[in-house]
Amino acid sequence: MRKYLGLAALLFICLTTTAPFAAAQEQPTIYTIVPGDTLWGLSQRFLRDPYYWPNLWANNQTVGNPHFIYPGQKVRIYSDRIEIEPFPAPPKAEQPKPQEPREEPQAATFAVNGSEGFLIENGMKPSGIIISLYQNREMVGADDIVYTDIGRVNGGNPGDRFLIYKKIGPVSHPITNVILGQQVMPLGELQLSEVEEKASKAIVTRSFLEISAGSFLMPYQERKLTVPLRAADRDLTGYIVQTQTGNQALAVNDVVFLDLGKAQGVQPGNMLYIVRDVVPDQRYTQVKIDKLPVEVVGALVVVSTGMNSSTAVIVKSVDTVYRGDRVEMKKSR
Repeated sequence: MRKYLGLAALLFICLTTTAPFAAAQEQPTIYTIVPGDTLWGLSQRFLRDPYYWPNLWANNQTVGNPHFIYPGQKVRIYSDRIEIEPFPAPPKAEQPKPQEPREEPQAATFAVNGSEGFLIENGMKPSGIIISLYQNREMVGADDIVYTDIGRVNGGNPGDRFLIYKKIGPVSHPITNVILGQQVMPLGELQLSEVEEKASKAIVTRSFLEISAGSFLMPYQERKLTVPLRAADRDLTGYIVQTQTGNQALAVNDVVFLDLGKAQGVQPGNMLYIVRDVVPDQRYTQVKIDKLPVEVVGALVVVSTGMNSSTAVIVKSVDTVYRGDRVEMKKSR
């Protein structure tokens, strides 16, 4: 895990601004940094909780480039956190503070809005198609009327709900050029109001984007608007294979698609680091160096998974992220 030193440093600084509720009367242990100490090493030594760092980093958007610790600098070690004193730390008299109620820790979650999209694998077939719009309009939105090819012969009934999608196009892997599936964009939701033998009338109950004839329908599934963050239970390595918007340059809050899914052990809530290899410059050394620690340029959270692909949202970036960037997470040993 040493290659995540820069990232660990980022996350460690977050601790100084995200843990205001200390246990009543708890006295910290004061530790002085010595040469060779690293933030990651201190965290393993005193907290033994590597899974705490990704959540801190995702929830502290103001933290940018890595910071460093120096010999002689002091840290305050509590049972649930470590606080780094500014360097140099001037002597400061501690003022007694009134007791504060301890806040119960809450499970870390990540919010989504349901419009992220996904990749269709293995030729998934739709439940139906929107065949016409009210008064032959070109586009409709929420509360508008549409007509579908779902009828009683398909088992359709008044009140049935469906999700509305459109296909964007095939997605090829940026490294292997293998077609991974079709990119799908959610448009909204509808509910059948009147059902005939082979067709039905429906009302659009929710729309993310404008809806046109030809959009396809899938059975309604309740969307989870919050995804609990969880640690990966195995080593994960993959690539950003496509972006929701088609843009090549990406930043925080952009939606991306990965070549990792359930078959590879990815779960919603997994946070992966976005990394790039650093090429050694052999001009300045007599020893052949095969590789250097990777550069960590960001992090993303998986919000939904298919069998061999997943949808994720970028939650942190210290540099521009691109389609084709590698993502990875190492299981704690």
